[in-house]
Amino acid sequence: MRFMMIVKGGQDSEAGTLPSGEILAAMDKYNEELRKAGALLDLNGLQPTSKGARVKFSGGRRNLIDGPFTETKELIGGYWMIQVKSKEEAIQWAMRAPAPFGEGQDAEIEIRQVFELEDFLSNEALARARGLEKELAAKRQGSVG
Repeated sequence: MRFMMIVKGGQDSEAGTLPSGEILAAMDKYNEELRKAGALLDLNGLQPTSKGARVKFSGGRRNLIDGPFTETKELIGGYWMIQVKSKEEAIQWAMRAPAPFGEGQDAEIEIRQVFELEDFLSNEALARARGLEKELAAKRQGSVG
């Protein structure tokens, strides 16, 4: 089962403030534990929304909204993509994560299970998606090393 552990953004991440050396060291140690356990698939932090945009779908139209976005409590600051055996195991990993903005600072990590191709009915689009998934996996393997 794949899960995305989503780190909610905050004022510092929205200001483009990079984490302290102490936080980065704690994250590095945690990431290494995930890697050694074979659970880590991907991870990254995200630039502030001032460098991003949104496309809003409404009434059959698409509207472009340039960042920054004002509702910071709903923003994503980064993520881990992990593969584990259960939701409970994903929760255990999230509970072990270092506090994203430093100990004593408010933060939130949301845990969401990822749909697998097997969750969908078999059809032509699913067959193409499986091919794309294999192509992307091969591309990732080619970039490792």
